Amino acid sequence: MNQRDIITIAQQAIYTGILLSAPILGLALVVGLLVAIFQAVTQINEHTLVFIPKILAVAVALLIFGPWILETITEFTVRLFNSINTVLGL
Repeated sequence: MNQRDIITIAQQAIYTGILLSAPILGLALVVGLLVAIFQAVTQINEHTLVFIPKILAVAVALLIFGPWILETITEFTVRLFNSINTVLGL
């Protein structure tokens, strides 16, 4: 095992983590922005108003993207387990 193998595995892990979290974080960002615009327009300055829509948006995103997330993380794990022999040089 050399440094290149370790760096490649770490890059794949980081890329997979970003790829899996992007839809959920993106939807939460959009909902938070919409609520902030609504608060600015109506001059409602309630800090707790943002939490319920964001929680609902994240729950909906998990329901929609959950199967894809599970499939992607499973494929990554299988690739990682299959590459153990190659990385260790066995």
